[in-house]
Amino acid sequence: MQSEISFAEIAVGMQFSYGQTITDADIKAFSGISGDKNPVHMSDEYAEQSRYKKRIAHGLMSASYFSAIFGMKFPGPGCVYVAQSLKFLRPVYIGDTVNAIVTVTAIDEAKRRVFFETVCKVKNKNVISGEAEIYIPLSK
Repeated sequence: MQSEISFAEIAVGMQFSYGQTITDADIKAFSGISGDKNPVHMSDEYAEQSRYKKRIAHGLMSASYFSAIFGMKFPGPGCVYVAQSLKFLRPVYIGDTVNAIVTVTAIDEAKRRVFFETVCKVKNKNVISGEAEIYIPLSK
């Protein structure tokens, strides 16, 4: 997945994506890393009684796919996350394929900052929306 794009090559409208199918193992691993063991993520019995009727993935797990794009694909290694806003719109279930998409909306050349619209989709429906700001180091 690794790709590198120089700061000079970045243009408004550029778009990159990353997709991953959510598994039970992913949810358990994220729970261990984050410390979030909410039973709506971890317990079938609990989740069946919830408004979702089955276990849901952690929202921040799906949102972390933006980091995969920024750090590995676009703009690539060396960039630094500065800010991210998130709005969680729909649940993500085990077996769903989450497609994270970032689109360049603005560039601040003086500060070497790039601004993005960020969205995660499942079956072409938005499950997360937001905005991100990334700093691009001089080496790029």
